[in-house]
Amino acid sequence: MLTPSNRTDSLMKRTFIIALCAFVLGGCASDDRTPLVVYSPHGKEMLTEYESLFEAAHPEVNVQWIDMGGQDAYDRIRTEKANPAASIWWGGDGPTFNRAAAEGLLAPYLPSWSNAMPEGTFSQDQFWYATYLTPEVIMFNSRTVSAPPMDWDDLLQPEWNDKIIIRYPLASSTMRTIWGALIMRQESVEKGYEWLARLDMNTKTYAADPTQLYLKIAREEGQISMWNMPDTYIQTESNGYPFGFSLPSSGTPVLNDAIALVANAPQPELAKQFYEFVTTAEALQHQADVYYRIPARTDLDPEAIPTWMREAQIRAMDVDWERLTEKGPEWMEFWDSNIKGRGAAYLAEKGL
Repeated sequence: MLTPSNRTDSLMKRTFIIALCAFVLGGCASDDRTPLVVYSPHGKEMLTEYESLFEAAHPEVNVQWIDMGGQDAYDRIRTEKANPAASIWWGGDGPTFNRAAAEGLLAPYLPSWSNAMPEGTFSQDQFWYATYLTPEVIMFNSRTVSAPPMDWDDLLQPEWNDKIIIRYPLASSTMRTIWGALIMRQESVEKGYEWLARLDMNTKTYAADPTQLYLKIAREEGQISMWNMPDTYIQTESNGYPFGFSLPSSGTPVLNDAIALVANAPQPELAKQFYEFVTTAEALQHQADVYYRIPARTDLDPEAIPTWMREAQIRAMDVDWERLTEKGPEWMEFWDSNIKGRGAAYLAEKGL
């Protein structure tokens, strides 16, 4: 069981400085700055900082980020294919980026650090590269839960009935990956559906977005959720939420959290500069220290990476990513139509 360490004071000071810089830069900037639109699920804290840093280095640019789930980013880029608004998609799981690439939504790009990437952390055609490795965890309210679930199957126990709150999976690439991994963890897809139906029976509600998820758990409307490790840390540090997490003992999916250029988007050269800017060794080391992001690159100085990250015992689940890319949308549609909110009825129909 892990609980985030407390660095709230330093993060608040950093946030104040960033906000002040953003105010000064915003006040001095003219209306003719070049817009650069970024779609990302990385949260307002990190996006605000890198907006300010990039604009300080490029005063002629107006970075406009929109914080949305990875699946929402994919859906929006797909809708805007004929007339793209965003130039950069920064954050989401590999299977979602693979679908986008197959549909012609991404532009290939070979980053300057590409030779430092291990096999399996990038698209073979250079459509996307992983920036972080993101483990999924069981998140809980550390104020009310003294003995949290330690593995996925523990979530099905009667003691957690009506105490689980889950981010609505269809809008979240994180949750889609968890759902797909939990289906493939069973001996068949049908057994996977049955497992999710039992989880649905213990689920109090599905939160519309991450903010609602955090608030509901913090306010004790529920006590348990499934989420990613970095955001669990960040919400504890930035908002003082009473969050802890456990790493599932049988293994957890570890996402390739990717970045890509949007095909036929405005400002392609500026987009490449932003891509490189947020993925330098210095940027990744900072993101590891402040935002708990585990870098995917293998060429960083180990001493510059937080000790907890170097020593973390994360057991990665063996996930068939190609199968998840191909079958994931079908599984999610079935779950949404047949299981969500009616897990007990679904099992009854199966005679279970």
